[in-house]
Amino acid sequence: MQRRYTTVDVFTDRMFGGNPLAVVLDALGLSKAQMQSIAAEFNYAETTFVLPPSDEQHTAQVRIFTPRSEVPFAGHPNVGTAYVLARALAAAGKTLPERFQFEEGAGIVPVRILRDGKQVSGAELTAPAPLTRGAEIDPGIAAACLSLPVAEIAVAVHAPQVASVGLPFLIAEVSTRAALARSRPDLAAHEKYLPGLAAGVDAIFAYVRAPDDAGTQVLHARMYAPLDGIPEDPATGSATASTLALLTELAAPKDLECQWRVHQGDEMGRPSILLGSTAKRAGVLQYVRVGGRCAAVMTGTLEIDAAS
Repeated sequence: MQRRYTTVDVFTDRMFGGNPLAVVLDALGLSKAQMQSIAAEFNYAETTFVLPPSDEQHTAQVRIFTPRSEVPFAGHPNVGTAYVLARALAAAGKTLPERFQFEEGAGIVPVRILRDGKQVSGAELTAPAPLTRGAEIDPGIAAACLSLPVAEIAVAVHAPQVASVGLPFLIAEVSTRAALARSRPDLAAHEKYLPGLAAGVDAIFAYVRAPDDAGTQVLHARMYAPLDGIPEDPATGSATASTLALLTELAAPKDLECQWRVHQGDEMGRPSILLGSTAKRAGVLQYVRVGGRCAAVMTGTLEIDAAS
């Protein structure tokens, strides 16, 4: 049987930047094992599979696989999948909705379509779950996972902490851009520490603050997930969303709206820009949104052996 696919680079405005994503269309009839094998074959950080929704008021069911496992939610797969579907609708001359509603393991994910004039240019997701925070983690654990001295883990705003808005990450602030550039994943430390922190934690997101830019708060970041077959990810929307939610909740004002720009992937030669917005009222986080531009790369057809 044949299945169409499209690949896109997400959180970039040009090919060969950002985070690659494969979107498998017409996924109805594929088994979970087949989806996992296809994701391993592409060997991108994630591959998505588009199926009919269980509720006709929603756009689609979207299943997300890393090379090793299925995950309930992820950032760049939502942005890239929405971009692919919106471009297909536009090419067919159909009217685009303002946003898509994707059914996923973490819940319903709203994704707004971004345009440059009449051209689809990207998408912006709203995190499907409220922020959940785990216990603070010994800075030495984060330092070991990042191959850094413990003195280069910043703790003034928060100690390393597990946080999630749909997918959990260990989040750690580092002291300088130089420290971030020197960081490397230590597989032995990841194997030793991460599985015991909280259910589902298999990655660390490290960031450093940069000076604000015209009212926009700026971060530089790297994400490592060797336990999931991803030594480093060039752009991580779900970890970014969790981090922005955490920083917004920790900020002193009870009422706050923030704009964010996150740079990731520079050290990998795949520069990415993730744009975020957060708000809280009376100390309660109202939303976290992450979006960006996308670039189409290639289309093709998978030849799937029914016995595989």
